[in-house]
This record gives sequence, structure tokens and C-alpha cells, in this order.
Amino acid sequence: MRLATVESGAVFGIDAFSVRIEVHAGGGDFATVIVGLPDAAVRESKDRVWTALQNSAFRPHAGRITINLAPADMRKEGPSFDLPIAIGMLAATDEIDCTGRLASFGMIGELALSGEVRRVRGVLPIVLEMRRAGLSGVLVPVDNADEAAVVEGINVYPVRTLRQAADFLEGNTSIDPVHHDLDELCRRSRRPAADFFDVKGQESAKRALEIAVSGGHNILLIGPPGSGKSMLAKRIASILPEMTLEEALEATRVHSIAGLLDEHQALVLNRPFRSPHHTVSDIGLLGGGANPMPGEITMAHRGVLFLDELPEFSRNALEVLRQPLEDGKVTISRAAGTVTFPCQFMLVAAMNPCPCGYYGDPGRECRCAPQAILNYRNRISGPLLDRIDLHVEVPAVRYEDLAAVPNGETSETVRQRVCAARARQNHRFHGRKGALCNSTMAPADIHSFCTLGNDAQDLMRLAMNEYRFSARAYDRILKVARTIADLDNSENILVHHLTEAIQYRTLDRAQ
Repeated sequence: MRLATVESGAVFGIDAFSVRIEVHAGGGDFATVIVGLPDAAVRESKDRVWTALQNSAFRPHAGRITINLAPADMRKEGPSFDLPIAIGMLAATDEIDCTGRLASFGMIGELALSGEVRRVRGVLPIVLEMRRAGLSGVLVPVDNADEAAVVEGINVYPVRTLRQAADFLEGNTSIDPVHHDLDELCRRSRRPAADFFDVKGQESAKRALEIAVSGGHNILLIGPPGSGKSMLAKRIASILPEMTLEEALEATRVHSIAGLLDEHQALVLNRPFRSPHHTVSDIGLLGGGANPMPGEITMAHRGVLFLDELPEFSRNALEVLRQPLEDGKVTISRAAGTVTFPCQFMLVAAMNPCPCGYYGDPGRECRCAPQAILNYRNRISGPLLDRIDLHVEVPAVRYEDLAAVPNGETSETVRQRVCAARARQNHRFHGRKGALCNSTMAPADIHSFCTLGNDAQDLMRLAMNEYRFSARAYDRILKVARTIADLDNSENILVHHLTEAIQYRTLDRAQ
């Protein structure tokens, strides 16, 4: 009878922390006790483990077993400790002899009653933590192996059963570690996306979306039902720049924690596109819970968050977006601790101009009272509108456009211009902390890169006095103008760049 120690890990927020599982097998009455702030799923693991041991032809211990999950002041959740607990019990009761190898390996996995090792979520951040802790290898479920193998500097061993894991640790069998060529993974073709070529008409809206994607700007599409707002939004993915390896790892870590990775998926190679329903709760959008989990805005990290029918979202749900839109992160405080989730996303929203949807439509009569229109638009607060860079009108499509053979640009053509504009921004902000594209410029960056000539200053002064733009709207206009100049391959912001940027403040000018 002795003490065995097994290394594992757990997730808190989007990061992981090491968990040392200490198993002591002693005499006395038959009992299995788990301590160290386990939740219900962890407490239930003793029943899964005992049955899995029996079905794997191991002899159960007849005395008392005490299992400690250290550190004891951090809450442990989920079934991912099943495999390390089982191995710890086998080592402590001398069922397997792995003294020389156990300290070098971490492990994670849920056990079925048959002894099969099932996939769990959060493997990527846990393996990253195990590498930081200096472990040479990690045992993971087969279905999680591709995800774990993107971490370089640690060997990932896929195991199918508890018996296979025990035999490997004893040295009775070998398992080939899984390795990935990350550069090759990133070169894989993007998932086919709907093409802008399919959209008939709406050239001004396409132009606005190209500007928004080029600078990472938030955009609001305003138009009657059936004008193509959702169709346009869903094609944004086809003109987004490809993800870098660093961005792919960030997105994969978030999706791993949320359990959204497909089976055997190694990396999230396509930028996320999240489109929550307007009935989503504050927690569903922002994240939270007793053990905070990421919400929709974090699921959209490095991608797009599309909010269709924007005024139909609850006022509270919309207001919680204000700070994340500014900071690119959201902090959630709970009794168990404070968690910060990343949420650098491009917001794309769509709305009707009025409750019936036909205010300002030359082909359909609007039957809404003026006060009803005002109340409808007031569901979106001024501070939130200030944080949306482009307000774009999407009118009903004309019959001539619908009947014509599509002859617009393909998404690939537009994407090439977007990538060229992003390349200019990457060069401009190289070495500057925080600034990734024009939309993330700090005040000092705006002062440095958004200077206006005399004519442009006169135009900006006139617009500020005429439309009473806020100070935040002023900065947003300059950022959009800088992006338009980048698309035009212009070093300076010219008058026509500024004019186009000002026209995208539709709702500000309507007030």
C-alpha cells in the first residue's frame, strides 16, 4: 500500500492550471473519498472509475482510498479526471508498476464504464499548461489527439482504453505520439463560403462591407425586409483575411473550452462567424455562470459577431456589449475568482428602419406612427451606436438588378484588396502593442496616422458643427477615413476619403 501522484490539469476561464492527483490506498473499511473542491461530476467519477477498473480486468482495492485534487482551494469540474484517478488507484495499489514513468506524463480523459477513454473539452489549454510545467508527454483520448498535437514541445499519446494507458505506462506496449506540421495545417484550403458574386445589386453596401472588413470596423446594415442584409452579412466570411497561426491557436483554445471542436479537429482554420438569436441572455452573450464559461462574443474572437434584428435584442444584452467593443476583452467576477475572456471581433448588425420595416422605402408605404419609429430606434442607445463605425442603408433591390445576370465582383477579388489594405496596416502598426488594424488604433495612433490637410479639416469642422457628432464618433470617422485611404493606396487622408467616411454615420445624421 502506498501513495501515488498523477499530473493532470483543469480549465479556469480560457487558461488552465495544473492539478496534482494524490491517491492513497490504505486499510480499513471499503470507501473511496475525493477531496479538493470537486464538483458533482468529479465526485461521481469514483463510481465510473471502479466499474471501468473491473471491466478492464483489474482487481479492485478492498480498503479505503483517499483521493486529493491539489491545489485544494481551486474548484474542479467535469469528468476529465477519470483517467488520472484510475491510473493513480492502480499505481497506489500496486496493480501496475510505473514508478519510473508516472512523473513524466500528464493525462486527461473521461472513462466509460467499459474502460473506453472518451473525449473531453479544454484539452488544448491543459496541454499548453503541461508543457509549461515541464512534462515530457501527455495521455489524451484518441478523439482529442489532433487538437492536443498542435502544441509543440510535448509528446501527445492517444489512448483508447484504460488498459492501453496502463500497459503503456508499464512499458508493456508502445503508442506512437501524434505530431502535426502547423504550417501545413494553416495552408489547408479554407472552408468554401458563400460568394459576394451571388448578391445582385447593393453595390454601395458591398463597398461599405469591404471597408469594414479592411479596417476591422463594426458595421450596421439598415434596410427593409428582403433587401439582403442577412445575405450580405453571411458572405463576409468570404472576404476576411486568412487566420494567422497565432490567431488560429487563440480561436481553437476558446472553442476547445466550449466543447465546439469537431471530432479529430486540430485547429480552427476559418474565422468564427457567430449569429446568436435575439432571445439570447446576457450571460449567453457575454459569458458567465457559476464557473464562468465564454459567451457568444468570445466564441466570435478573431471573427464576426452577427446580430440580426438588432432592436429585438434586450436592452441589457446590448448594453453589455459596450465595454467589450472598446476593450477587446470581457472580465467576469464571481465568488470563485475573476476571469478575463478575449473578444476581439467585428460586429455586424442588421435592423429594419422602423417596426413595419418600410420607413423611407419608395415602393412600400410605412404605416408606423412617428413616435413608434422613434421608440423603435431608441432601443439602441446612443453610446452603442457611437461604437459602430459604419451605418449603412440597404435599400430594396430593384427588379432590373434581380432580373439581370450577376456581373459583380467575386469574393476573391474583393479579398485581395482587403488583404492589401491589411498589409499596409500591419506595416504601419508593426511593433506597436495593441493596434492590429485601423479600428483598434489608440488616441496616440489616431494623432499620428490620421492627420488631415486644411481642406479636410474644414470639412470635418463643418460636419461636426452640422451633425453634432460625439467625440467618439469623431475618432471613428477618422479611423474609417484612414481605411478608405488604405484601400486607395493613399498615404494621406484626402477630402473624398473623409466625405465617404462621414456619409456612413447615417443614424447620427438622422437624429
